[in-house]
Amino acid sequence: MSSAPSTVPPLSELTALSPLDGRYARHTGVLRATMSEYGLIRYRVLVEVEWLKALAAEPAIVELPAFDAATLATLDAIVTNFDAAAATRVKTIERSTNHDVKAVEYYLREQIADVPALERAIPFLHFACTSEDINNLSYGLMLRDARDTIVAPALGAIRDELKRLAHAHAELPMLARTHGQTATPTTLGKEMANVAARLAEQLAQFEAVAMLGKINGAVGNYNAHVVAYPEVDWPALSRRFVSGLGLSWNAYTTQIEPHDCVAAYADALARVNTVLIDLARDVWSYISIGYFKQKKVEGEVGSSTMPHKVNPIDFENAEGNLGLADALLGHFSRKLPISRLQRDLTDSTVLRNLGAALGYTMIACRSLSQGLAKLEVDGEALARDLDQAWEILAEPVQTVMRRYGIADSYEQLKQLTRGQRVDRAGLHAFVDGLAIPQAARDALKSLTPAAYVGLAPRLAREI
Repeated sequence: MSSAPSTVPPLSELTALSPLDGRYARHTGVLRATMSEYGLIRYRVLVEVEWLKALAAEPAIVELPAFDAATLATLDAIVTNFDAAAATRVKTIERSTNHDVKAVEYYLREQIADVPALERAIPFLHFACTSEDINNLSYGLMLRDARDTIVAPALGAIRDELKRLAHAHAELPMLARTHGQTATPTTLGKEMANVAARLAEQLAQFEAVAMLGKINGAVGNYNAHVVAYPEVDWPALSRRFVSGLGLSWNAYTTQIEPHDCVAAYADALARVNTVLIDLARDVWSYISIGYFKQKKVEGEVGSSTMPHKVNPIDFENAEGNLGLADALLGHFSRKLPISRLQRDLTDSTVLRNLGAALGYTMIACRSLSQGLAKLEVDGEALARDLDQAWEILAEPVQTVMRRYGIADSYEQLKQLTRGQRVDRAGLHAFVDGLAIPQAARDALKSLTPAAYVGLAPRLAREI
C-alpha cells in the first residue's frame, strides 16, 4: 500500500520543492524581485522598452519619429509600474504563444495599443531582434544588480566583521596548528585578518567582473537590420545601447552572447565561497578544541537527546550551502560557454538556475554572520594550550644558533623536541649550554610561547 499523499497541497513555504523557497525563504526572499521568473520578465520588458526608445532616437529611422517627453514618460511607466499582475499577464500570453520572449512583445503591444502617440511604434517592438538579444541583456542586468545590491553587500558585511575581529583580538596569542599539530604561535586577530584579506581580494574580483551584452540579430551579423535600414551604423547603435544599460558591449557573437562573462562571474563567486568554506571549517575546528565558545540562544536545542550540546550549526549550515552554491556555479562555468554551432538551447534551462546559486550563497552568508556574532573567545583555553607547548620554541632557538654559526642546529633541536613535549626548564637547560653570547641566551630564555608571535599583532591591526 502506497504511503504517498493522494492530494497535492497548495504551494507555500511548507510545500515548496526547493528549500530556497521553503525552509530558507526568509533568507532568500531578498533575491526574488531580481532573480526570479518575475524578475526575468521585468528585465525583458525594460530591455524591449529601451530598445524601442533607442530606435526612435535614431534619425535614419524616419518611420519612427523621436518620442516627446510625455511619450517617453508613458513608456518608462510601463517598466516602473511593472508588478506581479503584469508578470501574470505575460505568462497568460505565453500559454498561447508557447514562447516567453514573444509573450513580452505581445504584452507591450497591449500596453501601448491605446496610446495614439505610440501607434506607429507597434511594428518596431522587438525590431530586428532575436530572443537572445533580449535574454542576454536581461540576464546580464539581473546578475549585475543582484551582485551589486544584494550579494556583494552581504559578503562585504562578513569581510567587515572579520576585520573587526582581527582588530579586537590582534594581541591575543594563539597556538597555530599546521597539519593539526602544535606550531609557531600566531594571534587570533591575525588568523581573522588572513581570511579578511582573502575575502576582500576575491570579493573585489567578483565585483569587477564585467557583464557583457549584445544586440545584433539572429547570428550576430545585423543581417535584417542592414536590409531594413542600410544607412544606419548598427554596430555603433548596438554599442551605445548596450553601454547605456550599464553593460559592456560584445562585438562578436553568434545568436547568443557566449556567456564567458557569466562563467567569469560564477568562477569569481565560487572563489569567494571557497574562502568562506575554509573559514567555516576552521572556526568549527576552533570551537571543537575550545578556543571559541558559542553564546547560548534561549530556547534553542542543540541535540534531541543530549541536553548539554551547543552545536556549531551556523558554520555547518554555511559550509553545506556554500558547497551547493559552488556545485551550481561550477556547472555554469563549464557548461554555459559551450553552444553547438551558432546556437543550441541547452543554456536556456541552465540560466534559469542562476538565482539558486545566489540563493544558497545568501543562506550561507546569513549563517556565517549569525555564527560569527555568537562567538566568544575562551582566553584561558588559548593560554593553557600555549603554556603546554614549549617545544614550539625550538624554531627560534635553532634560528639564533644558525646566526652564530653553530653546526647542525636544526638537528640538535630535532633530537630534543621532535614528537615529544618539552617544558620551560628543559628548554632553558638546553639554551644554557649553547656557545652563543650571553645576551642572546638571555633573549631566548625570555621567550614564552605566548610572547613568540612575531609581527602578528601589527599585521592584524593593519588589515
